[in-house]
Amino acid sequence: MSLRTTFAAIAVLAFATPVFAQTAPSADPVAAAAAAEAAFIARAEAFQQAMGTMQGEMQTALTAAGADRVKANADLDAIAARYQPQADAFANELDAFITSQIPVMPPEAQAQMAQMGPVLRARITGSPATIKAGLIQQAAAAAPASQ
Repeated sequence: MSLRTTFAAIAVLAFATPVFAQTAPSADPVAAAAAAEAAFIARAEAFQQAMGTMQGEMQTALTAAGADRVKANADLDAIAARYQPQADAFANELDAFITSQIPVMPPEAQAQMAQMGPVLRARITGSPATIKAGLIQQAAAAAPASQ
């Protein structure tokens, strides 16, 4: 699932930054980078938990709607809309984290982060819609089997 890929990339970014930070000349940037990393990891975990909660709500709504796909779609849209601000906020936090880490990264890592950042941002902001689409696809695949 693409959401898992996103979280894997975030984890790589978060866990790679201490290695990059160790090349910094003074201890203060290293401490600041470590603190920023810890705070970002906590926010990433909270976001992942929120997306799991949203997925559970969507699954419940999809089940409750039964065969009424119009109702299911409307209910899922409403749930996604409630969680979209969290996705947008976390994408902004990702941008801030990357911006804070780039100065302590080697040039080749800076270039990679510059390319990876927008991709991760798009996946994060698209998480509610991606989860919705995945659940609808699963429900559609399961429907013929239950009839």
